[in-house]
Amino acid sequence: MTQTETVRAGNLVTLHYRVATGDDTELVSTFDSTPATLQLGSGELAPTLEHCLIGVAVGERHVFLLDADQAFGSHNPQLTQRVARSALPPDASPELHGLIEFAAPGGGKFTGIVRELDDAAVLVDFNHPLAGKPVRFEVEIIGIL
Repeated sequence: MTQTETVRAGNLVTLHYRVATGDDTELVSTFDSTPATLQLGSGELAPTLEHCLIGVAVGERHVFLLDADQAFGSHNPQLTQRVARSALPPDASPELHGLIEFAAPGGGKFTGIVRELDDAAVLVDFNHPLAGKPVRFEVEIIGIL
């Protein structure tokens, strides 16, 4: 009798997955298309979602219901900042509910969502878009490479 292989940290995994809000509003799904192949630990999938995959066997399908703290954390009001239009990146064209990208020290980049804008400033929310929200994460492990 052979033992079914299970997902471990660092594995290259082929899977179908679906991410939805707590009220089951679908955000992304591969179930009706090509499965995804992801390298765990590489940042392709949020660490909290990767953690759900650990121990799931090839061929299994699971649904994980994560509260806000388990998923992407609580919404942190300190990560919402009013930025003067003069301090925006030169190529920025802020739109309400659109994304805006800033350069981080060290050459990285970070993105925020525009929550409000007026002639003088833009209110940018740097929280993850799902912060403060419960998440429904459904997976089916197809294979481990």
